[in-house]
Amino acid sequence: MQTTSLAAVFEGPRQPFSLRELPLHPPEHGGVLVRISMATVCGSDVHSWAGRRPSPAPGILGHEMTGVVMELGGGDVADLRGDPLRIGDRITWSEYIPCWQCERCVRLGLPQKCRRLRKYGHESLSEPPGLLGGFAQYCHLLPGTAVLRLPPFVSDAEAVTVNCAGATMAAVIEAAEVGLGDCVVVQGLGALGLWGVALARAVGARAVIGLDTVESRLDMARRFGATLALPVGDTSPERLRELTALHSQTGGADAVIETAGVPSALYEGLGLLRPGGRYVTAGLVLPTAPVEIDASVLVRSMLTVRGVHNYQPWHLAQALDFAARSRGHIPIEDLVDAQLPLHRINEAFAYATARRGVRTAIVP
Repeated sequence: MQTTSLAAVFEGPRQPFSLRELPLHPPEHGGVLVRISMATVCGSDVHSWAGRRPSPAPGILGHEMTGVVMELGGGDVADLRGDPLRIGDRITWSEYIPCWQCERCVRLGLPQKCRRLRKYGHESLSEPPGLLGGFAQYCHLLPGTAVLRLPPFVSDAEAVTVNCAGATMAAVIEAAEVGLGDCVVVQGLGALGLWGVALARAVGARAVIGLDTVESRLDMARRFGATLALPVGDTSPERLRELTALHSQTGGADAVIETAGVPSALYEGLGLLRPGGRYVTAGLVLPTAPVEIDASVLVRSMLTVRGVHNYQPWHLAQALDFAARSRGHIPIEDLVDAQLPLHRINEAFAYATARRGVRTAIVP
C-alpha cells in the first residue's frame, strides 16, 4: 500500500500551489480512502484562491470529484442506495460532511447547514486526516459522507460535476418548483446554469431562456436545451421582458434562477417574473454590495424569493441518475473542456480564472 500522496497545497490567496508528498494514513472506522480520478476547478475554488472566500491555508482545495475506493475503514460502509462499497468501486460523494445529530441536521432537515459541518476542499491541512480535497492523488472520506457508486458506463467527465453543480441545481429546480409548461429564465451559464437549463427541460419546462456574457456558454446552453440563449450586455431589459412574455403562457417567467453571482441579477430577475413567480438564487454566495429593490414589488406581485446553498443527499442521486440517462442526449461531459495533470495546477487555475471554457479538470 502506498504510504504517501502527492497533493497540490493551497498556500494562501493568489499564491502559487506547492506540490507536497503527504503521509497517507488508513481510513478511520466507517471511512473510505479514495484514489482521485478527476477533480474540477469550481468557481468557489477560484474564489478561495483569489481571496474572495475565506479558506484555510495551507489546505487542499477541490470538492467536485470522482474516485476509486482503495481501502475501507471497517464496519458496514454502504452508499446512499444501501449497496455495500467494495475495493475498486468508482464513486462520487457529497461535498460536505454533517454530524447527522444536531438540530439543523435532524429537526430542521438542513444537513448542509450542520453546526459541526466539514467540507471537502475547505479544510485545514493541519486537521486530521489532512487529505480532504480533490487536488491530490488521494482523499479521505469521513463517516457521514453521502456516497454513490458510479454506473460503469458513466465516464469521469460525465460524473465529475454531479456532486456540486448537478446536485445543487437539482435542489434549485425543486426549490423553484419548476414544472410542466413553465417558462424559466437562467441567469448565468457556467456549470450550474447549464445543469439548470437541462434539468428544467427534463421536468417539463416549456421554455428555458439562458443569459450570459460569454458566447461559448450561450452556444453550450443551446446544446443543453435552451429555447433562447441571449447575451446579457446586448439585450435590453425591455427586450428581455418582451421575449420572456412571448415564450410564456402567463405573461412572464414562472421561475427565474440565478447562478451568475452578480448582485444586479436579483433586481433584473425580479422584473421578469409574472405575478406569483418564484426567484431562486444559488450564485450569490459572496459578501457583496447591497442590492436596491422596490420591496413593494414582492408584495404586489406576490413573489417568492429563496436562496439555495448546497443540497440534500437525495439531490446527489437525482443528478447522477440524470447524467446516466442523458448520455447521448445532453453533452454533460463537455462541461469538462480541459484536463491537466496535478503538476499543472497553477495553469489550471489561470485557465479557470480567465473563464476559458466551463470546467477545467485535474487528473492526478
